[in-house]
Amino acid sequence: MAQIARQFRRYSIMYVLLLPGLLYFAVFKYVPMMYITAGFKNYNVLKGLWESPWVGWQNFKFFFEGVYFYQIIGNTILISLYKLVFSFPAPIILALMLNSVTSGGFKRTIQTLTYLPHFLSWVIIYGLMVAFLAPGTGLVNQLLTAFHLERISFLTEPSLIRSLIVGTDIWQSVGWGAIIYLAALTGIDPSLYEAATVDGASRWRQIWSITLPGIRNVIILMLILRLSAILDVGFDQIYIMMNPLNQEKADVIETWVYRVGMQEGRIGLATAVGLFKSVIGFVLVLGANRLAKRFDGQIW
Repeated sequence: MAQIARQFRRYSIMYVLLLPGLLYFAVFKYVPMMYITAGFKNYNVLKGLWESPWVGWQNFKFFFEGVYFYQIIGNTILISLYKLVFSFPAPIILALMLNSVTSGGFKRTIQTLTYLPHFLSWVIIYGLMVAFLAPGTGLVNQLLTAFHLERISFLTEPSLIRSLIVGTDIWQSVGWGAIIYLAALTGIDPSLYEAATVDGASRWRQIWSITLPGIRNVIILMLILRLSAILDVGFDQIYIMMNPLNQEKADVIETWVYRVGMQEGRIGLATAVGLFKSVIGFVLVLGANRLAKRFDGQIW
């Protein structure tokens, strides 16, 4: 105990800085876990968690046997895969491009322009989409009309909603996500590039043989974190962009849980679905971590 007390006094400032993060996880991550049992009950707000009747797996069965189960799961998985395939590599590509820029002013300008969308809410982003893509007054459709082309209902067409979701997600997050990879790139020894240049390696060969291996660990870590939230496709974004006309292709687990849990008051069912998502994410994290250990010789 005496040694622990000395360590605490020595690093007291560090512990104070760590305290807000610990409180955040304690209040918003660990305390809510006591309400997991609501997924196995017919939760009643008036009766509370402990007095609500126990229904076992009934909430899970209702969700799995529901008429919209395959549509909701299918939409969630497809949008998640699209974001994983297109959104995940985008910050890496942007970081590699910025790392190759020699002009400091131009590099800072591009960084600023790509960071800015991260600070815009999805309400503002959707307002910009309306300004550009609205069927009647949108700039794009006005240009189409000027060239005697048919107008396109971008915001209500079911076949386009997933592309809009993924495209706006890339635009909003690519600059902010590139910060991590730019920081990792600074840790690569410049002498490796000098030696590769002397050996006659091209720019592409240097990226493939030096840059990517140098940030491989960061890429693997970010991939594991991304897989842990594979079923979290962004409630704010989809809820704002979804409407009755494109709901067939945009309705996901999170929006369904909101309608059932918050609008219909079926808290037990919403909790059960949330627990189902958490279990899937936990399994994917373990699987991705094991693959990372097998192919990289490390485990996080």
